[in-house]
Amino acid sequence: MGIFEISDPGRIEALYAGWPETFIWSFLQGYMGSAWADHPRFPTSAKIMVGDFCLFAGKPNAALILHQPEGRETDFFILVPQNEAWGREIERILGEQAQRITRYATQKDPSLFRRGKLERFAALSNPNFQLRSIDGPLFCLLRVEEWSRDLCSQFADYADYERSGIGVAALYQGTPVAGASSYTVYRGGIEIEIDTRVDFRRQGLATACGARLILDCLDCGLYPSWDAHSRASLALSKKLGYKLDRPYPAYEWNPGLPRV
Repeated sequence: MGIFEISDPGRIEALYAGWPETFIWSFLQGYMGSAWADHPRFPTSAKIMVGDFCLFAGKPNAALILHQPEGRETDFFILVPQNEAWGREIERILGEQAQRITRYATQKDPSLFRRGKLERFAALSNPNFQLRSIDGPLFCLLRVEEWSRDLCSQFADYADYERSGIGVAALYQGTPVAGASSYTVYRGGIEIEIDTRVDFRRQGLATACGARLILDCLDCGLYPSWDAHSRASLALSKKLGYKLDRPYPAYEWNPGLPRV
């Protein structure tokens, strides 16, 4: 059974119907990502890959689960099954090499945000810190640091980021130590990524950056979608105004690690 890269999103769109996930929209709307299927014209199984995320739809397919595209900088995947059948197939194929986790989708409702509250969160009282929009020099700095790479990693270069991305960084004496940015983009919105350097955590920087980015997105007519990786991320999202939509299962897979 072959695996075929899909260049026309319309070929697999029906397989993802009714799945309100921004990573899917990013590919189907032609913004970013890649996709593969079990047939080039009449697919019954498909995988959309955007960043580290692989979203599987249609009939469970072992070859799609095991497929690893060439040219990736990292050997890490977050596998998201469309349903329990895909989840069972991921567990059958990968066994204990795939770690099951719970992620948290939030409601996509702009009316939940309170501008006054967000403005207060975004105001940094410590004069050693300042918030700044991500420009060319900041983009380059964030791309090379391990802690901040994902803030800009899905964009080819700054020209690409300037065209469709948006973000803010917290600077400590001129050095970026936290940030909130568009991990991915789709029509009318972004998926938020927030990161803080380890030695600057628990100082309110993630809250300030997240609040500022949400405000900037609302001012630009973009929706700042938040898909939480953990309960801590979900708690921060709720602090900023989001509400939980649903928890859902996913699997972390690093093919480079030995099978347990």
